[in-house]
Amino acid sequence: MSMDTKPIISVNGLIAKYGEMTILDGITVDILPGEVTVILGGSGCGKTTLLKNILRLHEPFAGSVKFWDKEVLNMEEHEFGEILKKTGMLFQNGALLNSISIYENVSIPLELHTKLPREIIDRIIRVKLHLVNLSEATYKFPSELSGGMKKRAALARAIAMDPQILFCDEPSAGLDPLTSASLDELILDLKKQLNMTIVIVTHELASIHRIADKIIFLDGGKMLFCGTLEAAKKAGIAAIDTFFKVGQF
Repeated sequence: MSMDTKPIISVNGLIAKYGEMTILDGITVDILPGEVTVILGGSGCGKTTLLKNILRLHEPFAGSVKFWDKEVLNMEEHEFGEILKKTGMLFQNGALLNSISIYENVSIPLELHTKLPREIIDRIIRVKLHLVNLSEATYKFPSELSGGMKKRAALARAIAMDPQILFCDEPSAGLDPLTSASLDELILDLKKQLNMTIVIVTHELASIHRIADKIIFLDGGKMLFCGTLEAAKKAGIAAIDTFFKVGQF
C-alpha cells in the first residue's frame, strides 16, 4: 500500500456514550481502500458500537468521522444518505425479511435507491445471487434456507448496489467452522471482484486469520492496537496475547 493512499474513512477522537457511560474513548483510526480491516477485542469492548457510530446508527458524543474526506457527523440526513448508498451492510443475524422471497429481499435496496427499470433490477438480482452461489434459492423464503445460505442471501443484498465499502457485523456468528470458512472465502472473492473495502467486526479467531489485512484491537473503550495481525502478535500487549491464546489448543 503506497504512502499516498488516502483513507476511505477517517475516525478522529471518537467518543461514544450510552447515557453517562463512556463506551468508546477517543478512537482515532484510518480505514484504507482495498483492505479488509477487522475490529476485534473481548466481549463488550465496543466493537459493534464503533461500527454503529461510524455509520451514524448511533450519533457519536464527540469526535469526527469522514468518508472520502467529507465530515459526516454534521451532514444533513439526505446528504449522508448519498454516502450510505456507496456502502453495504451485512447485519449479525442477516436481517432478512421472512415474509418475502430471497429475490424480493435482494431487490429492496435497488427499489429504494434507484429508478432502474424492472428488467435491469431483475438482471442485477440474478447476477448478485449467482455471485454468492444462490441462484437455485431465488424464489425460496428465508425460513427454507440453512444458516449459511441466509448469510449468503444477506450478503447478496448488501452488495446489490455495488458498494465501495462493505460493513459486516459478526458475519460468521452461529455458523459451523466449514460454513464459516466458505463465507470468509466468498467475502474475499467478492472483495476482489467488486473492488471493495471491507470493515468487519468479529471475534472468530479462524476468520481473523483468514481475512484480516489489518486489525483494530479495542479494550475497555480504548484502541490498544492498529496494524497487521503479524505486528499485533509481536507487539507484546498482554490483552492481545491473551485474546489470541484463548481457543488455541
